[in-house]
Amino acid sequence: MERVAYRQRHLRTVSLFSGAGGLDLGFLNAGFDIIWANDIDKYAVESYKHNISEHIVGGDVNQLLDDIPPHDVLIGGFPCQPFSLMGQQLGFDDERGTLFFTIEQIVRRHRPRVIVLENVKNLETHNGGETFDRMQRILREQLLDENGFGYEVFYKVLNSSDYGVPQTRRRVFVIAFDRGYFGENNINFQFPEPIQLQSNLRSILDENVDKKYFLSEKILPTILSHGTGNYYSKSEIDLQIARPLCATMHKMHRASQDNYVTDIENRSKFEDTDEKRISNVRRLTPNECRKLQGFPSDWEINVSDTQAYRQFGNAVTVDVAYNVAMQIVRTLNIELEIEG
Repeated sequence: MERVAYRQRHLRTVSLFSGAGGLDLGFLNAGFDIIWANDIDKYAVESYKHNISEHIVGGDVNQLLDDIPPHDVLIGGFPCQPFSLMGQQLGFDDERGTLFFTIEQIVRRHRPRVIVLENVKNLETHNGGETFDRMQRILREQLLDENGFGYEVFYKVLNSSDYGVPQTRRRVFVIAFDRGYFGENNINFQFPEPIQLQSNLRSILDENVDKKYFLSEKILPTILSHGTGNYYSKSEIDLQIARPLCATMHKMHRASQDNYVTDIENRSKFEDTDEKRISNVRRLTPNECRKLQGFPSDWEINVSDTQAYRQFGNAVTVDVAYNVAMQIVRTLNIELEIEG
């Protein structure tokens, strides 16, 4: 989605594990005032600084705890690999899984009014649901203020294709409100209702595509295969709604795992060489991945293709983040005034 400018911003916000800034862009578009952000990946920090703001700090957040300023809202898509079906699902036994406890430390120190966390949908069911239950218990029962109030917790799995983006991408969002700050009255938060999808994958494809994105005739049968041995997964290309973008899109996956499209028009512009004949099928470009994650049209890709694929594959879809952020705005009865 395109950027939204406001005359005045609200709620000082800190963003953890920001990546290139998908979650941040959604909250900025809802008027939140992001005053400090952090990510450990230097290339993600480079993209964020170039396209959003200098307020991001690179490095291990555990080494920067004293630098985090007081804030009203804490947001973060904390690392999902410990809970993902694509990983080993070690959860809190994975060093990255313990970053949730880093979040806990920050909350104890700063007591934000609102906490927004995002992760893979498998977080809900990891370890028979015990991992997610433990997180909720910490928020509700252990993160207590001086009067014994914890956080009111809401959670739901949201799909990017339900919020204007032609990509199947299901992620769990956890929204927590400080009961000590908002009082004992019921907090009337509701997750955003789905909206009708008005686009498809074909509609967001680039008009001019470099030859390097096309698959060779030699590798095409492997990419289009349904699987090997006892593993079977249907291979499809030219989908109406894209498969979930992943951080390893720079590598070659089978079409049952990744997104490929037929592009005869651009293919016709190129001649084959004796060494390599290319097919009519290509991978998505980094710019198309940008669109499938809702990053604005003025976003400049200032890193390599490999890093761009990683950043968009790891990102929170901007449109989903925006719709969640606007529901928080409505819950808190915040008035917004757009510039212009």
